[in-house]
Amino acid sequence: MANLDPVSAIRAAAVPLNGGPRDHDALLDLVGDARFVLLGEATHGTHEFYEERARITRRLIEEKGFHAVAVEADWPDAYRVNRYVRGQSDDADARAALSGFERFPNWMWRNTDVANFVEWLREHNQKQAGGRQAGFYGLDLYSLFTSLREVLAYLDKVDPEAASVARERYACFDHYYEDSQHYGYAANLDLSASCEEGVIEQLNQMQRRAYAYSQKDGSADAFFHAQQNARLVKNAEQYYRTMFRGRVSSWNLRDSHMAETLEALAQHLSTDGGPARIVVWEHNSHIGDARATEVGELGEWNVGELARKAYDGQTRLIGFSTYEGFVTAASSWDGPAEHKRVRPGMPGSYEELLHETGIERFMLPLRGDNPAREVLMQRRLERAIGVIYLPRTERQSHYFSAQMAVQFDAVIHIDRTTAVTPLDPGGGWHSEEPPETYPGGF
Repeated sequence: MANLDPVSAIRAAAVPLNGGPRDHDALLDLVGDARFVLLGEATHGTHEFYEERARITRRLIEEKGFHAVAVEADWPDAYRVNRYVRGQSDDADARAALSGFERFPNWMWRNTDVANFVEWLREHNQKQAGGRQAGFYGLDLYSLFTSLREVLAYLDKVDPEAASVARERYACFDHYYEDSQHYGYAANLDLSASCEEGVIEQLNQMQRRAYAYSQKDGSADAFFHAQQNARLVKNAEQYYRTMFRGRVSSWNLRDSHMAETLEALAQHLSTDGGPARIVVWEHNSHIGDARATEVGELGEWNVGELARKAYDGQTRLIGFSTYEGFVTAASSWDGPAEHKRVRPGMPGSYEELLHETGIERFMLPLRGDNPAREVLMQRRLERAIGVIYLPRTERQSHYFSAQMAVQFDAVIHIDRTTAVTPLDPGGGWHSEEPPETYPGGF
């Protein structure tokens, strides 16, 4: 085994995925009794990544009793979906439940694959006793103003006097007209007063009154939702205040918030019957252990690293990879969704190496003693496409070096992929950039 060339070593360990119902048996065996399964994606706009994550998640919920899906999305928007899948909302269908995702990039969650999964989850929950239903939650922190309004709406119902005080604390945001970055820029340059003290005190007050509010409202879930929104306002205020100081500090604040939210969710969903088990859907850059990457060496951490540290032995990190195909992505921040061609993986990259196996779709386990682990311990380039894809600067914009065997517990490679279909595709998505427009160099 040790003398196998890299491609042969990967072929020997690869578990082909043929689209059948038992495709992910080996992956579920790898999961075992783990409480947290973090499913990644190499882009934010690939149909096959969403499709496979949904297939895996359905089995984790049905066969292993997982309690929730936590996604790289804003808390209040995802919580609307949570109410829908639990039969607690007036939304007519998944499309309506997902309509809260208005902020760029809305195609990440307002797409046909997520809508199909949300409908499945609702149907599954309808067949379960209340305590066995699975939820849908968001981990991200961009919804500062939406979360602020959710806190005030909750307090208006349970404690109008406290709501008045909260409005005073949050009033310093008023003249930013719901422009979070404008607030962060002004506060960072000391052009205006920081809202830091007020948002911290508001969260502390809600935590002090947790028991009273839960009893008064009669719903632990409603209070938990409000408390998470208050925590999000506090952390988002800090995030926007520091985002102009450099990538590392703002990235670490964001991923720390997501890890903190995951922990709070796990505690909330745990019962006397046992600790909660949660599936996470996020980009590879968030769920792969940052310590195995060059950005980790620069001081960044991420959810995957923090989860491994907090839940030693209870976390599985599953990365996703593709060699070429199409992706839904923008060309600039706040730009329209476009249907873009993904260039073949660069020479010397993990994408090229996995492509050379000739296997169209497979799962590669990276734990224990297998011939592929040693091969993937060698540092190589790895591609990451987020909501923006810039093929003309592919090497600089989308590649970093990593040790894949340390970064993940397993990788799912789908050699040629297609773009996720937005629920609201605009003209930019229907057009296609022809491959001949790409320059030859990098």
